[in-house]
Parts: sequence; C-alpha cells; structure tokens
Amino acid sequence: MTNERYPILAPSLLAFDHADLGAAANQVESDGREWLHVDVMDGHFVPNVTFGPQTVADLRSKCDLFLDVHLMVTNPASLVESFAKAGADLISAHVEIGETIGFTLEAIRKLDCQVGIAINPDTPAEEIRPYLGAVDLVLVMTVVPGFGGQAFRDDMVEKINVVHRWRDIGRHDFRVEVDGGVNPDTGQLCQEAGADVFVAGTAYRKLDVNGRAAFARGLRSP
Repeated sequence: MTNERYPILAPSLLAFDHADLGAAANQVESDGREWLHVDVMDGHFVPNVTFGPQTVADLRSKCDLFLDVHLMVTNPASLVESFAKAGADLISAHVEIGETIGFTLEAIRKLDCQVGIAINPDTPAEEIRPYLGAVDLVLVMTVVPGFGGQAFRDDMVEKINVVHRWRDIGRHDFRVEVDGGVNPDTGQLCQEAGADVFVAGTAYRKLDVNGRAAFARGLRSP
C-alpha cells in the first residue's frame, strides 16, 4: 500500500451485465480504472447469491485489473484459498463472522493476498479495532449488504472518520474503502471523512464515458 493513498475509484462488478462480465472488465479497464470490486455472496450471510472463484479466474484471464474480492459469506476461511488461486489480489472478510475472523485474516495473508476486513453499518466500529494492525484495507459498508442500488447512509460518515483517525493514531498504512450508495456527491463526503477507495456500482454504470471520467476526477487527491 502506498503511503500517499491516492483516491481509487473501484467499479463494482455487481452492477454490470452478468451475462457479459468480460465486457464489463474491459470497459472498466478502458476507462482507466485500476481496481474492480467483486462482491461474493452466499445466500446465507446476505440474502443474495453472486459470484464464485471461477468468475474471478475468468476475469483474471481477461484483464490486468486489481481484483478486490469482498466475501459476504458465512464461512470465508473455507473459500479464501480458492479465490486466491483464482487470481484475487485482495480478499476482505466480515468482522461479523465472529471469533474466526482472526484466523481468516491470517489465512488470507499466508496466501500472499492483501487482507481486508469489512464491517456492516450497524456493527460498532470498535469491533474491528483489534485487527487494524493486521490488514491492508478496512471496508466500511455504507448500506446493509446484499443488493446493489441502495441509498447511502449518511450516519456512516462518522464511522469512516473514526476508522481514519484510528489509522493516524496507530500509524497504520491500511486503506479505507467505502461501498454502498457511492456516487460523485457521497464519494466526496466519504473522502472528506478519510476514505480513499470508493466502490461504485449503479452510479458508475449509469454514467457515460465522460461522466465516469468526471466521477474519478472529482475524487481529489488529499
């Protein structure tokens, strides 16, 4: 992770045409983006089912994007090796899985992937604090996870800022990522609070090429 933490706009695969994910990756890459966010849902941890390791492997063969894999699953430890082998660059697991989160983060690290920890809107920020020294990224969910197209929760801005302050206090080098209802306006709010990776799905896909470029430019370097 760079100490400069320049802002990264990470389009979400979930918002694109699932019948042509290769085209989605090509569009994101041709837009000049560096990251692609891949939401993995198991129908248990969240009420939806999305992508598996084969999707990541197929994407890896078609693009050079940084594949940011977000595991919204009940037992991520059982899946991290499959996703790492498929080509994930970063794998995030949720603190809400409970006592196995520490083991899961260690397992991701041993697979030579970058490590992320995710937290849902209604979970107190304190739940992730013990793990901040062990991660490369903290993903603050700004909607209840499960479905795209939800409205951004304004009350998450303070949580983003809390995590940002802890990063400074602890001299950590993790990135702060936000996901859910992120658009050009809410993205700037999140950046002002300390976020530096911005997952955008519906808002990104609805824009034309010029609008997408303007969205990225609007995320000003600190």
